[in-house]
Amino acid sequence: MTTTQGDLLRDVPAGRLRPLNQTEMKSALADLKQIAGAEPVVAALLAGESPLRDFIVAALALSPHLRETANLEPSLLVTAIEKPLSSQVEDLVQQARHAWLPAENGGPSPSEGEVMTRLRVAKRRAAFLIALADLARIYDGRKTTHWLSALAEASILAAIDHLLLSSHEAGKISLPDPTSPSLKSGLIVLGMGKLGAEELNYSSDIDVVVFFDETAGIVPNPEDAIDIFPRLMRRLVRILQERTADGYVFRTDLRLRPDPGSTPLAIPVDAAMNYYEGRGQNWERAAFIKARPVGGDIAAGQAFIRDLVPFVFRKYLDYAAISDIHSIKRQIHAHKGHGAIAVKGHNVKLGRGGIREIEFFVQTQQLIAGGRMPSLRCRGTEETLAELTKAKWIDAETRDELAAAYWFLRDVEHRVQMVRDEQTHLLPETDAELKRVAFMMGFADVSAFSEALVTTLKTVERRYAHLFEQETKLSTETGNLVFTGQGDDPDTLETLRHLGFERPSDISNVIRTWHYGRYRATQSVEARERLTELTPELLRVFGESKRADKALLRFDSFISGLPAGIQLFSLLSTNPALLSLIVNIMSSAPRLAEIIAAKPHVFDGMLDPGLMAELPTRDYLAERIKSFLAPARHYEEVLDRLRIFASEQRFLIGIRLLTGAIGGNMAARAFTYLADLIVEAALDAVMKEIRSAHGDYPGGRVAVVGMGKLGSFELTAGSDIDIILLYDYDDTGGESSGAKPLDATRYFTRITQRLIAALSAPTAEGVLYEVDMRLRPSGNKGPVATRINSFEKYQREEAWTWEHMALSRARLIYGDEELVLNAERIIGEVLSVKRDVAKIAKDVREMRGLIEQEKPPESIWDMKLIPGGLIDIEFIAQYLRLIAPARGVGVDANGLSTAEALKLLGGSLMDRNDLDVCLEALRLYSELSQLIRLCIDGTFDPGNAPSGLIELVSRAGDCPDIRTLEAELKRLSKAVRKIFQATVGN
Repeated sequence: MTTTQGDLLRDVPAGRLRPLNQTEMKSALADLKQIAGAEPVVAALLAGESPLRDFIVAALALSPHLRETANLEPSLLVTAIEKPLSSQVEDLVQQARHAWLPAENGGPSPSEGEVMTRLRVAKRRAAFLIALADLARIYDGRKTTHWLSALAEASILAAIDHLLLSSHEAGKISLPDPTSPSLKSGLIVLGMGKLGAEELNYSSDIDVVVFFDETAGIVPNPEDAIDIFPRLMRRLVRILQERTADGYVFRTDLRLRPDPGSTPLAIPVDAAMNYYEGRGQNWERAAFIKARPVGGDIAAGQAFIRDLVPFVFRKYLDYAAISDIHSIKRQIHAHKGHGAIAVKGHNVKLGRGGIREIEFFVQTQQLIAGGRMPSLRCRGTEETLAELTKAKWIDAETRDELAAAYWFLRDVEHRVQMVRDEQTHLLPETDAELKRVAFMMGFADVSAFSEALVTTLKTVERRYAHLFEQETKLSTETGNLVFTGQGDDPDTLETLRHLGFERPSDISNVIRTWHYGRYRATQSVEARERLTELTPELLRVFGESKRADKALLRFDSFISGLPAGIQLFSLLSTNPALLSLIVNIMSSAPRLAEIIAAKPHVFDGMLDPGLMAELPTRDYLAERIKSFLAPARHYEEVLDRLRIFASEQRFLIGIRLLTGAIGGNMAARAFTYLADLIVEAALDAVMKEIRSAHGDYPGGRVAVVGMGKLGSFELTAGSDIDIILLYDYDDTGGESSGAKPLDATRYFTRITQRLIAALSAPTAEGVLYEVDMRLRPSGNKGPVATRINSFEKYQREEAWTWEHMALSRARLIYGDEELVLNAERIIGEVLSVKRDVAKIAKDVREMRGLIEQEKPPESIWDMKLIPGGLIDIEFIAQYLRLIAPARGVGVDANGLSTAEALKLLGGSLMDRNDLDVCLEALRLYSELSQLIRLCIDGTFDPGNAPSGLIELVSRAGDCPDIRTLEAELKRLSKAVRKIFQATVGN
């Protein structure tokens, strides 16, 4: 429906509404003529012909509720006709808010009856004006729900202020400031559901939960609080809900509190927190997504919600929540008359394709991802759809379709309720009453309305079904799958053979083990039920992999080590793509399988649909690490969160590599960006700790140099990191400024030791990185931290050729800006010295010979150590960097990968064909090394490697099979060795 411009009813366009029939129209006109006898404005309206006259007649004819309100208070109709609507509604919201105040300054507080009357009058008037504004389309659904929510909030705030003040005046409690009763009262009233989200419907009840802080000090004897506050809440319900001659304010429901069957109406904060942390359920997490303080001590309410964030939005994704939420939806199907889509009698809230499905669509994804993506912690449905789109969980088309459907259905819901002010979501079952709703929606007839409604419901159902309703059936097209009893079922063995398993009896035995609950992961009934549902699809997908038996046995080994299984089984049931991926992992990547078994939370990011589309750039990772570390409150928590983040992101980078979403080069960059950010965050945390214990050192500054593969953007999944910590300070300073002062050497040594421990000390969440500092000046014999002038002196006067080779890969990754620039200048100058080319060539040859002697390669697959392997290529690049100044080639090749450095230097210092061969070999070695390091520990052996990995490696090498790839490795390594010898000599 198009909206009306302006805020006056007189702007309503012709034909906005039509009366239901002649009888209803005559009845409405008769009432209006009676009102006109005392109200000239209405008389003038009826005397002429205008769109406004037609609209008012039609509105009152279509809604007996509005007609009754107009008859009860004709002056309200007059102000609706004459004045702007929003300012009137706003005034009425303020009247409701101030209903607890004395009629005159300094006068007595109003009685409870007076407060009830004031609230009811304000509600009746506001509801009348909002309905007319909505029917005229001056308000769309967004504005209607906003004003209804504002009115409810104002009513609760006023009622609570009245209750607290009356208790204060009766001597039951002692308020800090009786002129602002709720302030610092410790009484928390949270609006839930549509009230919390500011999306209240026209005849809505309101869901609230109430907590109180016993330590707030307003109850003289804290033990009395458990009697006082629940009693006040009974009065709150009466104030808002009881029907009097003036009507009611809002039906009020307090059943969303913890264990409502056995708890009082108001609960102590500590008891509530203990409940949610220990026994809170997924439906309660979903309910608290929209929770908002709407009464009482707003600051205390906000603090309560902040404290509840870890319960609602978990640090790890909770896959069991998907099935749990889905089971709530199934209960709605079963218990709420949930049937096929039919317009008559359809429940627009709970029915198929209804409002609840849109809310579930949104909330489930919030529960899954809100822990790591704070931007998804919104209350409003439309706002959350927008954020889900930004986060790439849904596409723009889904967002737009569901947002449009949401507001269309909310409009239908409002009109169903406006007819007689009833809290109903059911469309009428008779043609006549359905026609009334169709006309209130602005449709020409029931047919057009029904078509639009069914289209909308089907759109929602389709989107919802795509997300959730992929329930696995326990029968398959391929035949029987029976795993009960002691012996094998012959038909089942045949089915397993048909699915691709070579040892069906062994596989049948494994699955019986699952059903007997012999593993921790299958001990609970729920876990076994989930696994039973999943088994047919699991067997089908595993059967499609080569060496299916081995892959399934690896999966069996994986679940045998899980502490619990329900979350994983729920996840795999609802996400077929993930099931395929886990089969891929089990059949090709034992190392990843072990990581998943040890740290199931690494799977969390796999539910992010944007994962494969999003490249793991530095900006991408930086944004995520920032939001993931934000809730950490102390040093140990920062370190734990860093470990969780690192293991998860390493896994997700690996998954992208495994599935071909990124190549080896991008994976190397991503692993390096991740390490950079981890070091940066760890150093920040360490510096904060050092400063709190020892203060600042005068002029103190530090910088971290990445060496080796960290420096050249070439880390793999299992790499350790080589770093050097540089520092400087003002010579005038004697010691640090803290409570436990340290001299310079000890101060910066302590920083370095704490940084190494932060990165490499094992905690419950594992290790971040093994740290190697042997590339610092004087190696293991030198101090762990190096002052910048000592670093410069050592590099200029004492460093060996191999140390300058290592320096050619140095990259400043974090630290004080001035110190970083100084270190980069020193490195650049040291590497720009014109050296004796023959001596450098001799040193490089000797270094390579020594490595070959001490670490001979195990096979052609030891791509780092084989003659003509990675070390040869790296040494060529480093050699060229050191001789470039002597050959008149002035380039700065620091902060580059080996491939980038080769391209930069080799263009001037190598034969073009040799350069191309080296780059081709490097590209192949990098692709294969990244994949192999990801999937297994140790050297790759095609004879013992998982079949899936052999396929992946062959594909990464662009070869049809492993034998062809092996021949290609031999060809390239032989060519590289010749180039190495030609470049640095024999």
